Amino acid sequence: MPYETLPSYAERLFTLINDEEATIVGLSFGGMLATEMAKQHAKTKVIIIASAKTYREIPGYLRFWRRIPVYNVIVNERTKSSSRFVLGILGAKGIEQKRVQHEILMSSNPAFTRWAMDAIVKWNNIVVPKNVIHIHGTADRLLPYRYVKADYTVAGGEHVMIMDRADEVSALLKTLCTA
Repeated sequence: MPYETLPSYAERLFTLINDEEATIVGLSFGGMLATEMAKQHAKTKVIIIASAKTYREIPGYLRFWRRIPVYNVIVNERTKSSSRFVLGILGAKGIEQKRVQHEILMSSNPAFTRWAMDAIVKWNNIVVPKNVIHIHGTADRLLPYRYVKADYTVAGGEHVMIMDRADEVSALLKTLCTA
């Protein structure tokens, strides 16, 4: 996996699903993987949340990390200051959300996280598959709303809106999954 591309990793994951007519929901990085799956499997319904369909929907400062991979420092250091920085960008609110997000960050496999960050900043997708539905929050700081072309908008939703806007996102998902 160290040199695997996002498209090849997505295809390898899809073999575990092995159902062309599945509905796949991907959040953030998972949405990029799901978009790659949608490109390769037109009968698969894909819903992405707080994600990007193409590299053009990723802000320039993240794409700049191709040249200067500062994310390696954040992943390697795992200090309180780097986790505070990441939590701020993700939009975690309140003690419980920050605790959960911090736990996720600290328990993540550093090698996978470095690979995933590298795969994201080097992702060059320009194809928007017709079978992708995009849900995005207007207050997302990691992937700002002004860069994306969402099909559905959650007013005030941040990158972790599935935590604090769960009822709204769930209702939308129920509607989209039964459509």
